[in-house]
Amino acid sequence: MDKKKSNRRFIVIALLACLVIAFFLSPLASSSPDGLEKAAENLGFLHLGEVLVWGHSLMPDYSIPFLGERSVSGMIAGLLGTLAVFGLGWGVGFALKRKKQTK
Repeated sequence: MDKKKSNRRFIVIALLACLVIAFFLSPLASSSPDGLEKAAENLGFLHLGEVLVWGHSLMPDYSIPFLGERSVSGMIAGLLGTLAVFGLGWGVGFALKRKKQTK
């Protein structure tokens, strides 16, 4: 197996593993606030972080509001988030590779 095919196979397997983890482990995430959120709550400035910067978020609190069921909504949000991050990484890598080839 050549190196290019081997790399492609690794990427596909890694992406599938990430999607499986995002889908099946997202319902197990804690609903308790994280460290930064807890510190903001304790120090009294949590309300400042609740200001909407870009209007309405597509996935507030890592869920999709119109799906209703919180666990299913979180599972699908995990899949979409994983695909979005993968797509961004792939796009940046592609752009950098193309830039390198043109030099």
